[in-house]
Amino acid sequence: MSNLELEIAKRRTFGIISHPDAGKTTLTEKLLLFGGAIQTAGAVKSNKIKKGATSDFMEIERQRGISVATSVMTFEYDGLKINILDTPGHKDFAEDTYRTLTAVDSVILVIDCVKGVEEQTERLMEVCRMRNTPVIIFVNKMDREGQNPFDLLDELEQKLKISVRPLSWPINIGMKFKGVYNLYEGSLNLFSANKTKIEREVVAIEDLASPQLDKQIGERDAAQLREDVELIDGVYGEFDRQAYLEARVAPVFFGSAVNNFGVQELLDAFCRIAPPTGERATDVRVVEPEEKKFSGFIFKIHANLDPKHRDRIAFLRVCSGTFERNKFYHHVRLHKDVRFANPYNFMAQSKDVVEEGFPGDVLGLYDTGHFKIGDTLTEGEDFLFQGIPSFSPELFRELVNLDPMKSKQLEKGIQQLTDEGVAQLFSLQPGNRKIVGTVGELQFEVIQYRLEHEYGAKCRFDTMPIARACWITSDDKTKLAEYIRLKGMQIAYDKDQHPVFLAESDWMLRMNQQNNPDIQFHLTSEFKLAAEV
Repeated sequence: MSNLELEIAKRRTFGIISHPDAGKTTLTEKLLLFGGAIQTAGAVKSNKIKKGATSDFMEIERQRGISVATSVMTFEYDGLKINILDTPGHKDFAEDTYRTLTAVDSVILVIDCVKGVEEQTERLMEVCRMRNTPVIIFVNKMDREGQNPFDLLDELEQKLKISVRPLSWPINIGMKFKGVYNLYEGSLNLFSANKTKIEREVVAIEDLASPQLDKQIGERDAAQLREDVELIDGVYGEFDRQAYLEARVAPVFFGSAVNNFGVQELLDAFCRIAPPTGERATDVRVVEPEEKKFSGFIFKIHANLDPKHRDRIAFLRVCSGTFERNKFYHHVRLHKDVRFANPYNFMAQSKDVVEEGFPGDVLGLYDTGHFKIGDTLTEGEDFLFQGIPSFSPELFRELVNLDPMKSKQLEKGIQQLTDEGVAQLFSLQPGNRKIVGTVGELQFEVIQYRLEHEYGAKCRFDTMPIARACWITSDDKTKLAEYIRLKGMQIAYDKDQHPVFLAESDWMLRMNQQNNPDIQFHLTSEFKLAAEV
């Protein structure tokens, strides 16, 4: 095997997704703990522990106890290099999560055993199904009184529309929770609540018939476990890794992330079954990771990762070849060559300069304004990676400056923050009015907070009577120009100066579509990427 092939085989890049409050960020932290990347865990929402979760680094995230930006973390475990992308759980930041899912090879979905499958979980699973992304399910909070595990499995299959196969099984639940039986390896992990250190009491059992099992967990629970495992084998059959890799079966693990429980079973199995870096589709051809020439795409941009320095970092997913520091690469959209003196990999806030990156790696590149989400870098070939669109926003507000002395700061701030993809910016004439479009209310609060605290610019958001924004194109440039002239006040321009039709209602949009057959109305921006090459 070549060095490139060896490096590809070592990498596992996955995203952690869940409904808010299911314990996703806590699980991320515990995986880092087991990987030796951090020494102690900080409780996400505990006021006593000032240090927040490693992956929640923005001040507003600490205050609200939610993740609103995707964090990237890397650690080594069992001979593998593991890249975790911890995504926002809140539905208002779903678009950020959808885009992050384009950069991963598999997903761990966290479910709260008390609440079961929630609405946002179903939406996230739909995106995974669209991409045929392999999914492992971790049922969390088993130390609380929750649903019967068999009922949960039925709910998972029914609501997420995927077959499941338990690879670990809980011994009781809530106050009586005694531990987890590892179905994959045939070992018993006994439960003891411990929130900050790793202490495991694993008991090797020859098989379930062993009297050692009765001795460890009591006759009644041992009998129940034997009955449960027999039922699991009968109903779900053998675990089929190929079916998992094809996203037809989701392995299920049970545990309590806050107590470090059931996490290592999950991590060990993940290392064995999760897919390495796979191929990626472009608008020209399919790119294989083993190709010698480098290629990659930008799936996220984050301004002010370090508040002391007004930096902007673009997150690059390496798809093929080897990325090298200080080497020139072709920026496909801009048709220019760029190079990077200090590419980083991340452990949440801390970052290390890397000399090279391999397929599956996520690197942070300092950006001086060259990048947009979806941009592709290559060693000269012109193609664009597919499936990284912006969606038409659902809520619209006009940005109103409350301090005319800080106009420049406001302009710079809103440009940078909307480059991150948490919202979209449209300009409306006359008067160069700034319209911000988002998919959720919380984004306006986050933007307002960040504009004030990171850029020193105060603003408010006024509601706009807009239901939908559609990018408009036409093969007939004369007809497009005439349509724009006639619609005047309903036409805005996005940051790339593409015209956008602002419809007051879905009915108004339908009428415009029917009355203007030569104009195409687009609900995602993917058409733009192809047009720019």
